[in-house]
Amino acid sequence: MALGFFWATILLGFFASVLALDIMGLFRRKNHFPVEGRTVLITGGSQGMGRGVAKLLAQKGANVLIVARDVKKLESAVEYIQAAAKSPAQRFHYISADLMNPAESERIMHEAAVWNNNNPPDVVWCIAGSAAPELFLNTPVERHRQLMDSNYWSAAYLAHATLRSWFKPRTPPPATPASTTTTSKSVSETETPVTTKEQSASQAAATPPARHLIFTSSVLAFYPIIGYNGYSPAKAALRSLSDALSQEINLYNGARHHNPSLGPTADVKVHTVFPGTIYTPGYEHENETKPAITKLLEAGDPGQTEDECAAVSVRGLERGEYLITVAFLGSAMRACAWGGSPRGNFLLDTLMTWITSIAWLFIQPDMDKKVWRWGRANGMPKDAKSA
Repeated sequence: MALGFFWATILLGFFASVLALDIMGLFRRKNHFPVEGRTVLITGGSQGMGRGVAKLLAQKGANVLIVARDVKKLESAVEYIQAAAKSPAQRFHYISADLMNPAESERIMHEAAVWNNNNPPDVVWCIAGSAAPELFLNTPVERHRQLMDSNYWSAAYLAHATLRSWFKPRTPPPATPASTTTTSKSVSETETPVTTKEQSASQAAATPPARHLIFTSSVLAFYPIIGYNGYSPAKAALRSLSDALSQEINLYNGARHHNPSLGPTADVKVHTVFPGTIYTPGYEHENETKPAITKLLEAGDPGQTEDECAAVSVRGLERGEYLITVAFLGSAMRACAWGGSPRGNFLLDTLMTWITSIAWLFIQPDMDKKVWRWGRANGMPKDAKSA
């Protein structure tokens, strides 16, 4: 028994060391998310996380197009983002649009392509969304629908328009007319035949970088807490959409490799980022309606600035991760909720799942007890009593 415990401790220490080295990037040196000279479209780019991401990608050499509703905020944000550009050759633009209108997504992609020399953006990052924390019973039904439109449908509409643009079939090249006169040549008289291996190497060298569709969910998609009952389901739906698309996109990517001359010009990858607390104007607005019990459960949660959140998110993309968390707490919550989602590092992610599943045996009951004790001490919420 003691010997088994000793070796279990050694093994756990080894895995923890490997995990730390992996987090530091020792095993994944390749950049899976190059953006220099490429065009990135970001929704919600006029403030908060969206603005932070746009600024960081401008520093890395990307051409950036941001989307939001408020023109004044957009104009100010473009100036702010452009000031961080790596090169004077980079280009910046904004589009004012209501993302909750499905027709607007088609317009956005059309205008973005026109601005981008008649090519669709290389990266589309859906960050726009909103939260208004409140108890479920105290939230009007119309507001629940609005939260779903703002956080799920706004991204789903744009994803649909984006993928249709990226996977649009190309026109077959015209057939080369046969020559009326032919001259027979022996193999020795013709050019040296190109081998299959050489052809594959040539095609690989000519393969353009993958395009990226990125959703922005929330750690509350892994573990909802009281007060976010109108917000968490929308963010969980985004994760589910991402999982579904990660399978469907494989179909199109495979078809492209089956016939590169007719398929899309590049492979496509899908990702989802799961931020936690970000100190933005939106967060300050949330606290105006947030129930006291929600604030109690969130007490001690580590927050980030928009720039910190952007930096960790982009590092995850550069490592090639699929579900990207921005802090250890988010990673622990993700580990408890992996389900059938594709995993980045199967061994380390599975180990993290085992560890956190045990920890959650204590965390979950503690959270539930806090809520029950709050109800016992304070009684029914005022609005809920009159409902």
